[in-house]
Amino acid sequence: MEMVEQLVFTLATDVLGKAAVEYEGNIIDFTPPWPRLNLHKEVVRSSGIDFLDSSGVESLRKEMSAIGLNVDRQVSWGGMMDKLISSKIEPHLIQPCFLVDYPVEMSPLAKKKRGEPRLVERFEAFAGGMEICNAFTELNDPIDQRSRLEQQESLHVEFQEEDMDRLDEDFLVAVEHGMPPTGGLGMGIDRLAMLFSGQRNIKEVVLFPQLRSR
Repeated sequence: MEMVEQLVFTLATDVLGKAAVEYEGNIIDFTPPWPRLNLHKEVVRSSGIDFLDSSGVESLRKEMSAIGLNVDRQVSWGGMMDKLISSKIEPHLIQPCFLVDYPVEMSPLAKKKRGEPRLVERFEAFAGGMEICNAFTELNDPIDQRSRLEQQESLHVEFQEEDMDRLDEDFLVAVEHGMPPTGGLGMGIDRLAMLFSGQRNIKEVVLFPQLRSR
């Protein structure tokens, strides 16, 4: 998280000459440190739903429907949680911040949080109501990893319309041979370009040749 906030802050000052940018009527300041927000607490605060107590698909569906969220297109627990977060939390994350500690069901490749096996060591950074990065401690326990990917494979069979991580024997064999402590990070350069240039449409910052006239 410190690397991400320092990276974005440095990019902003190098490219724009300042740490703050105006985006959709808001002044967004990338100066570190960025707040670390506990995902569980934020979900409870914004929706009244305690996902640690709503571990079943139908119970979560009922609670989300009760607050007016249409979950007809979400069939798995993880899919519904993604909808809940994107609807109730993400649009309000205007100033740069991190959401930390996601449910294990949403992060099959992330290591469990020490002392809380229902959560994983994962964070996402947000600014301007958009996700700008996703990162987590890589799961290097081959037994736990196999169990989770087998579960993902069974979910894929049950919920074919949702994207799931698939069982990968070559990857599992490699982890069984040994994987050092590792952290993974994916940064949305296109989202940063949108924020820095004040563009709301991603097509304005990424070349889409098929949409351009000759």
